[in-house]
Amino acid sequence: MSDVRHVLVLPGRDTAEEVAGELAERFGVTEEPQLVRDALAGEDDAEDAQWLVVVEDPAARLDSAALDAFAAEYEGWLEAP
Repeated sequence: MSDVRHVLVLPGRDTAEEVAGELAERFGVTEEPQLVRDALAGEDDAEDAQWLVVVEDPAARLDSAALDAFAAEYEGWLEAP
């Protein structure tokens, strides 16, 4: 079985950092999530960038629906695999 990776898309860096910190508390994530800046096509302004929080889930124990609902609390969403 391959490792599962969840990608949460969030509207800004501060939000992404907050979500990354909250993941351990809410979902028991033990590995540090990876934050990635995702510049929108044609946008040079960092303010217009979305931020991705990449969560490794080797045991495939995180619930996608719960992660999506969690991201929605921060005006984000869970990217479909």
